[in-house]
Amino acid sequence: MSGVTGSPPSGAEAEPVVRFESNLALRTFILNRPKKLNALNEEMLNVLRPKIEEWDNAELCSIIVATGSGRALCAGGDVEGVVKNAADDATRHKAVDFFKREFELDLLLASLRKPYVAILDGITMGGGVGLVANAPFRVATEKTVFSMPETKIGYCPDVGSSYFLSRLDGELGTYLALTSDTLRGRAVFEHGFATHYIPSRRIPLLLDRLSNLEVADKSNIDRALEELCSEREQEEPPPPFINEKRAALDIAFGHDQVEMIFSDLELLSNDVDPAIREWAAQTFQMLKDRSPTSLKVALKAIRLGKTQTLTEALNMELKIATAFCNGASPDFMTGVTAVLVTKSKDRPDWNPSRLEDVTEEIVDRFFSPGSPYLRDASAIGDGLSNDGSVARGPSERTQLRFALPTENDIRDVITGLDPASGDMGYTLDDLLEYYHDKRAGKLGVSEKVLEVVRRKTTVVDNNDGNFVWLRWNP
Repeated sequence: MSGVTGSPPSGAEAEPVVRFESNLALRTFILNRPKKLNALNEEMLNVLRPKIEEWDNAELCSIIVATGSGRALCAGGDVEGVVKNAADDATRHKAVDFFKREFELDLLLASLRKPYVAILDGITMGGGVGLVANAPFRVATEKTVFSMPETKIGYCPDVGSSYFLSRLDGELGTYLALTSDTLRGRAVFEHGFATHYIPSRRIPLLLDRLSNLEVADKSNIDRALEELCSEREQEEPPPPFINEKRAALDIAFGHDQVEMIFSDLELLSNDVDPAIREWAAQTFQMLKDRSPTSLKVALKAIRLGKTQTLTEALNMELKIATAFCNGASPDFMTGVTAVLVTKSKDRPDWNPSRLEDVTEEIVDRFFSPGSPYLRDASAIGDGLSNDGSVARGPSERTQLRFALPTENDIRDVITGLDPASGDMGYTLDDLLEYYHDKRAGKLGVSEKVLEVVRRKTTVVDNNDGNFVWLRWNP
């Protein structure tokens, strides 16, 4: 394998911050700040975009792969540097420009002409999630740790999260955005963020197989990935959000006001089911520890992002980032200082400290076109790459095509909204056979279908001697 460094060593770093490698028609970028968990900084942005654009236009490149060195793919962006720049009038523009360039890189990666395979073999958080969220192939391993931790630091989930989190099943994305909770290992695949689950030890073999594909189209890439996937082991824990807990999550996080979410969690903390009681109490406490302003801004962004394109969502999030940098809330600086600098274990001194004191006027600072905190807001480059080509952004179907079927997919088949499902009712056996044929025996599909059927359907028996069929519960 031939290697090309991303940039000459700078300062005390003996290694380039990004390594670029070529193996036949495979091109791999390796984020390479392992001591910083590969957190994105300005130097990394400087070298990543031109190289990725070069590869996407190169005839000899057939597949682009993202990975990281050490324990992480990427643990996020350099928020300490951003906050430092934002605190000074003379350097505030640098903070906003960092977000702009980061989001433009996210859009570029979402819009590649070449197949893009992201290897989440380690910590993948915040800005790292944005690099891979819209890749058609997203590979989780037992080492994957997924989180959008922004509300912990008084900020708001960004890098396109209002687009991709809002498209996860039910209210799972809302939950992850507000709580900053973590998904690990196989759960990242089972809950829809990753498209495949492959043991970490098989990743070198995967890269070798990808480099040797004679025809590197998406179907062949998917087949190569599936061949290396592994079934659930008996000792592995079940997905964290299924059955009754998932139903409770959808109820609590289905509101458009954070106050209503708090109210439902308080009620669920007294549920008859001890597992629900424990989950609701823990979740309620998590939310009370978060920035109240961040919670309200994040919820509004998630709701708006559900009907936006990725470009629209990124531009909305750039305005939110600009408002934070311009002082629309002091919580960003407070949170970064408390969590990352002093590493305090206490709840940061949020202002306002109480949810009820975060008024609509405060939330509007981040969204309203007339907000003084958005007076110098810019937009990402309207999808233009350096060579003048237009970054298209992913279609929702492309983003989800190789993942497990979504809950909405299963609903559409059962109700007949899916044109391929026909107009006849489905028995459970029929439904499982349909998905086995449609997804070519993809691992995890039957388990996903069965969980959704148990939670969202009723078995209807007309007592006429004919088959019983599934009815979707509204």
